[in-house]
Amino acid sequence: MTTGGYSLRASVLDSLIKTKRPDVPMRVALRNTAAVVLPLVLGVYLGYPQVGIGIAAGALDTMFSDQPGPYQQRLSRLFLAALAAGLASLVGFLMGSWVLPMAIATALCGFFGGMLVVFGPDIARVGMTSMLLLVITAATPKGIDDALIGGGLIFSGGMLLALFSVAAWPLQRYRPERQALANVYRGLAELARQRENDSDAPGLTDSMTVLQTTLLGRHRARGRAMEAFRVLLELAERIRLELVAMGELDRRRDGMQDMFRADAARVLAATADALDDAEPPERAERALNTLQASERALLGGSAGEGMTAHIRALSGQLAAAVRNTNWAGSRGELRAQAAETALPEALRSASTLATLRANLTPNSVAFRHAVRCAVVLTLAFVVSRYAELPHGYWLPMTAAIVLRPDFAATLNFGLLRVVGTILGLVLTSFLLSITPNVIWAHIALMGVLCVAFRYLATAHYGIAVAALTGTVVVLLSFEGVDSAAAMYDRVLNTALGSGLALLAYVLWPTWERNRARVALAEMLDAYATYVRVLAAPDSRTHRHDARTAARTARTNALASVDRLRAEPGTPAHLQELAETMYANGNRLARTAMTLEALIDGETVPAEWILVAPFITACADHLHEQALALGEGREPVPPADLRAMQRQLAEHMARMRDRELADSIDRVTDRLTDNVDTIGHVIARRNAEA
Repeated sequence: MTTGGYSLRASVLDSLIKTKRPDVPMRVALRNTAAVVLPLVLGVYLGYPQVGIGIAAGALDTMFSDQPGPYQQRLSRLFLAALAAGLASLVGFLMGSWVLPMAIATALCGFFGGMLVVFGPDIARVGMTSMLLLVITAATPKGIDDALIGGGLIFSGGMLLALFSVAAWPLQRYRPERQALANVYRGLAELARQRENDSDAPGLTDSMTVLQTTLLGRHRARGRAMEAFRVLLELAERIRLELVAMGELDRRRDGMQDMFRADAARVLAATADALDDAEPPERAERALNTLQASERALLGGSAGEGMTAHIRALSGQLAAAVRNTNWAGSRGELRAQAAETALPEALRSASTLATLRANLTPNSVAFRHAVRCAVVLTLAFVVSRYAELPHGYWLPMTAAIVLRPDFAATLNFGLLRVVGTILGLVLTSFLLSITPNVIWAHIALMGVLCVAFRYLATAHYGIAVAALTGTVVVLLSFEGVDSAAAMYDRVLNTALGSGLALLAYVLWPTWERNRARVALAEMLDAYATYVRVLAAPDSRTHRHDARTAARTARTNALASVDRLRAEPGTPAHLQELAETMYANGNRLARTAMTLEALIDGETVPAEWILVAPFITACADHLHEQALALGEGREPVPPADLRAMQRQLAEHMARMRDRELADSIDRVTDRLTDNVDTIGHVIARRNAEA
């Protein structure tokens, strides 16, 4: 049993020792560092070091907005980050001398910057950047002319970083889209290699979500090549369905069936490589020939009940994927059908004002986070001013960085921020002591630390903070700030800022334990909607949209379960409920995809009219279960699904297509088990609570 104390200790220990594989390409770290270092080099060389420092600071503060995605999307995001940084800097420079106006400015910036979390992490970074620049520049107030120049330099630094980020646009116009597709097809290859029926390729769902956003989200690229990409997206969805269905139905895999899946994995991996390299899929074509030979041998023997249709469908989809890969580039000729390019409902952008209005309530996580940001940032600024703390801007700066919408992230970032700052100050002081006391050596050292910070930020935040601290210390040394003399002040302000952020959470918490049921209920409701559309399968677009929405809800539920696991004091029964519901939800999703694979051909079987009432009954009960889970009550007993399934099996026994009848029988039997199990789990856990 997990206790609150154990959860807290485990979270602290994981924060300190757990590392992940860096997911930032080295070329990104190098180009970001170039945007920081080159202005400083030119400024020093030309005799304008202050100009170089201002531009370098702007690039450094917008660095984390350089995230993967289509070039238009990336440019828009970086422009917003640079503009926000420039405007916040202008306000800080102009109002830094007056405590009361600055307190009002920090409160407004903290609130509206915190509210940006409703639009996702990329836009939330814009809000955090604004808070940072506001409090940092307030430490050096200027007149209006100098303030305009300073804000303009910081904006220019952000736009320089944006220019570096999209410099390859004319030469590699569709590289982000090809990379997103390649990641999905590699995940499909891994799924094809797996033997376990209940497994899924790690990261495949996340890769599919990223691909949906990249190809169909706002600021997406347009053109003939995009039509080929969208066809490949639709094929990826269908290939996944077939692989899941084959894994569910193929209980007695023999050597030939294993060989077919291995051949499919090679086709998918070669397709991914061709997409990544923008080369003709010659290796994928050779692998496809081998797979088609395996298909003939497998169908010539005994493929097993219910498997023949899936083998043929998968082979045809792989052939289509290889064919379209040859056109998926700047010379793409294929035009996708309008139904395949429709933007999924789950990804359509709602009105910005409507989204903000919907979250202006104390029940909203974003609203509570925004209020905490406003109060903590303002309090930290006022304390630093009235206490006359040396280098006091580190106090509100740390509070803005550490404070996150959930407790676990705030605790981890606060702990790692303090540890990383101490480590960075000690390490940088040592490195500066052994580095030749010449400006070019210090710039080189700053470049190395900046690369380390950008590359390691997602691998271990504490180590990255150490590198960032060193980068900032060296940058400030060009303005005459002694790194050794300021060490104690920075450690003190960092500790106080982290403590304020945690205190704000303790005083007005947003515990995941109060939200986990809602996230799980939304996941179950999305699955119910997905199951329901399978009862009337005339529109492939509706199935696609419902599947996409279910995937998004699943991702949100997983994030909630992870946060719940890291929170101290989580009730053991709630943790067990969350993990059990998530696992059973995954099984339900795989069953639903297997069911969809039965109707994913050119025509829907006429006998499906017999299956539809049973599917609708299952969806109705899943909706009721979602309501009961969210409200913490026992679900209303459903109609006897098992009796309905047996009656359906009797009807299926009279079908001429024995393979289809047997497949329907097996999948509906699994669906009955899934729905009944989920209802049992909810009733039992709600009773215990």
